[in-house]
Amino acid sequence: MGIDAYVVEVEVDIAPGLPQFTTVGLPEGAVKESKERVRAAIKNCGFQFPVKKITVNLAPADIRKEGSAFDLPISIGILAASGFLPEEILSLYVIMGELSLDGKIKPIRGALPSAVCVRDSALRGLILPKENADEAAVVKGVDVTPVESLNDIVKFLLGEKSIAPREIDISRLFESKNQYEVDLHDVKGQEHVKRALEVAAAGGHNALMIGSPGTGKTMLARRLPTILPDLSFDEALETTKIYSVAGTLPRNSSLISTRPFRSPHHTISDAGLIGGGAYPRPGEVSLAHNGVLFLDELPEFKKNVLEVLRQPIEDGVVTISRAVTSITYPANFMLVASMNPCPCGYLGDPSHECTCHPGKIQKYRARVSGPLLDRIDIHIEVPPVRYKELSDEEGGEHSQEIRGRVQSARRLQLDRFDGTSIHSNSQMSPKYVKTHVRPDQDGQRLLETAIDKLGLSARAYDRILKVARTIADLEGSEPVLSHHISEAVQYRTLDRNAF
Repeated sequence: MGIDAYVVEVEVDIAPGLPQFTTVGLPEGAVKESKERVRAAIKNCGFQFPVKKITVNLAPADIRKEGSAFDLPISIGILAASGFLPEEILSLYVIMGELSLDGKIKPIRGALPSAVCVRDSALRGLILPKENADEAAVVKGVDVTPVESLNDIVKFLLGEKSIAPREIDISRLFESKNQYEVDLHDVKGQEHVKRALEVAAAGGHNALMIGSPGTGKTMLARRLPTILPDLSFDEALETTKIYSVAGTLPRNSSLISTRPFRSPHHTISDAGLIGGGAYPRPGEVSLAHNGVLFLDELPEFKKNVLEVLRQPIEDGVVTISRAVTSITYPANFMLVASMNPCPCGYLGDPSHECTCHPGKIQKYRARVSGPLLDRIDIHIEVPPVRYKELSDEEGGEHSQEIRGRVQSARRLQLDRFDGTSIHSNSQMSPKYVKTHVRPDQDGQRLLETAIDKLGLSARAYDRILKVARTIADLEGSEPVLSHHISEAVQYRTLDRNAF
């Protein structure tokens, strides 16, 4: 339910009467169809299927059951009720798996949350498909028994076959998988944009990149996760649970150990973005949890799709309510977006002439609402790259060097907000901004000039102070100085009406 598992008791009763197979306990389609898979698997593994009235109850009966993981426990229950298996040992294990018609066991969704549930209960261990064993073994304190077929599990429960519990070296796995395939060093030029992304990563600020086509906005965004602080084990576990429940965990990966990067297409629906369906599944905002959600060509997204982002950006969770249930998924992500300065994309480009009418430009920008822009702290202009920068063999800094500075700044923030629910500068409320961001006299004068002369909005004032606090943290400076304010003002391109 959501990303947390709960125990379902599978009860089987075999009674005299006309042959019948009934499943009760609010089963949905895939669970109802399991009777055909169970019948064929039991016969094809050499066991006798009872020609009697079979009733399967899935308790608690008032919660809807979905998925194919009930195939294996139902078949084991039928074999136990028929006298092939001792009942006592079954109460010690959680059993999960989808059956093939020949008795082979196929992988299922949600192995990691199930292992966490077993650890927190008084059960001995977890029996599940071999393909899911590494994923479940990430949770310490649980005996994870991998099985490949119905015959395997029957022999194991009868004591005729020994199957060693799957064990995994978490620290070694974490280190080997914690590698990114891309690096910020790959990007030629755009040093001021890299600096802005460093500030965004250090304070957890949302960012918007504005520039002509082909200036490297997507390339820069894809490399942002490489400069974010390393994923902690608890964060990795929570992120992996979401992918496990959604069924999108990579086949050869048992743990998500790098920060996720999600880039949905602009044709996505609101249900696809925040999650949904008759029985709600995680959406892109949840799959981006502890990572980056990148919206390329922001104005091209439907207005109703962009508006549903406001709640998860503010709260770090998304609640999906349906008639049958209400589920909350975590959605604590960094929003990074890109857009062209105008519909044709060449406003302000020295090499191309813009063909857009001013009214058309205004209409294009109005597709992104004020309340959404209000939640984006940093606006960066991304100009075309010059040949001299493209031909430079050396390039800029590597992601690892930048990540070191970002982690130092994050540690300062964690110490500053110790004992509160705030983890980064971007989450500061006005009360904390007033307490922790006190510009010096020169900084206050500069801020006053910026507000009056550049026509900055009231919402920009708060954002400038938060970003200035982050810039000061990157320098290891407790006071916020005038040059911190000056740099933060530069990151309000849309408010300054620079285009």
